[in-house]
Amino acid sequence: MERIVVTAHFHTAHRQLGYPGHCRFVHGHTWRGKIIVQAEEFPRDAIDQSLDFGDLKKTMRRLDHKLLVSAHDHQFLNSAEFEPEGIVVLDGRGPSVENVALDIFRNVVAHIGEKFPGRGVEYTVAVEIQETDNNFFAVERKVRV
Repeated sequence: MERIVVTAHFHTAHRQLGYPGHCRFVHGHTWRGKIIVQAEEFPRDAIDQSLDFGDLKKTMRRLDHKLLVSAHDHQFLNSAEFEPEGIVVLDGRGPSVENVALDIFRNVVAHIGEKFPGRGVEYTVAVEIQETDNNFFAVERKVRV
């Protein structure tokens, strides 16, 4: 089994629409993320590399210094009021830590598919996101790319 592990941190703001507590207000986090990609044997490119560490980190760092919203947060989707390049729209009902992890997971899988399309390799992809000092969410799934 071969494994690639990368970590990164990124700073974002978000709010949880409909949340009954303080998280309904816009607030920020320094998120910490870990991506683990495993395969029995990784494909290699022309210079004998599998997946570039920096490319995997970009799947997390693309969120850095952005406001995370859902498609339901119409206030922040108004481009007359907020610069679109500062907004990242996440799937789901809100920009929860769960949806941040799933967004990064989907981007990692898409990156693998772009780098090594149609190889039929089974990967185990795990993404762990730390929202605060004490709160984490992790997703781990097998994918065939």
